[in-house]
Amino acid sequence: MSMSKVVNDNNRIFVLLSLYLNDHSKIITKEMIDNVKNESISEELAFKLLLSSVFQLDIHRNPDDKRLYYEYIDKIIKKLDPSEYQNNPYYKNIKWMNKTIGNCQLHYSTYQEYEGFVYDDIDLYPNGKQIPRVGFFNKKYRYPAVYEDGQLWMSITPNEINTMKNDIDRAFGNVLTYGLGLGYFQYMVSNKENVSKVTIIEKNKDIIKLFVEYILPQFPNKDKIKIICMDAFEYAANNVKDIFYDFIYADLWHDVSDGIEMYQRFKELEKNSPKSVYRYWIEKSIKNFYLI
Repeated sequence: MSMSKVVNDNNRIFVLLSLYLNDHSKIITKEMIDNVKNESISEELAFKLLLSSVFQLDIHRNPDDKRLYYEYIDKIIKKLDPSEYQNNPYYKNIKWMNKTIGNCQLHYSTYQEYEGFVYDDIDLYPNGKQIPRVGFFNKKYRYPAVYEDGQLWMSITPNEINTMKNDIDRAFGNVLTYGLGLGYFQYMVSNKENVSKVTIIEKNKDIIKLFVEYILPQFPNKDKIKIICMDAFEYAANNVKDIFYDFIYADLWHDVSDGIEMYQRFKELEKNSPKSVYRYWIEKSIKNFYLI
């Protein structure tokens, strides 16, 4: 297949998925699944077939639609096991509560049964094909979240758990993190024996206060944590060279679309700590999507 055809297919699937995830992620219901599945059609296959219908693909009579189904949709969609995430140490050990400080609110959010969502990084195939990862649960799934002025700002979903796993495994020594979120990355790395200290750069005072009052006290290794209230780029430009950090991790963006500019700014600032190991949240997706 020519590169131009692959690019066209990538663009087509991203447009379809974007419309679905942004506007119709709850369109597939249990009743619809039950009407399709049988002894030979699993829940996951039923979901894939229904999503193809939502995309108005004629996989029986249109060869291009059939190819798009088998080369993309069949690989993109996955039924997820909630216990895989509910047994995560942060989920099991951090007790969540409804709290508000300033414009920020701590509480649970929920994926509805059969609601689609991105659960992992994009996969890039050798021929240039880009495969997003979209999953669903067959029951309601609650996850911790922070809202700012009523809008979802930060959360700990399967996507965060999956996309941070490799970087958590690699973290060592004196760790610096840009962005606090709900402290998931910091919780996981502070529990590692080969991590001696975790410094967090965060400029949102309300997020810091929520974290310090309600989440940090539950960390088993909270003495490893230090928080500096400052803009991340200001710290990276002017302060990072004063202290040697073994491992530096940036997580300031919501997704690929708003991450590219900040990612490129951080890459320029790596020169201020050239011996540090740098890692970035969803770096693979950012690089794949924009072909950096």
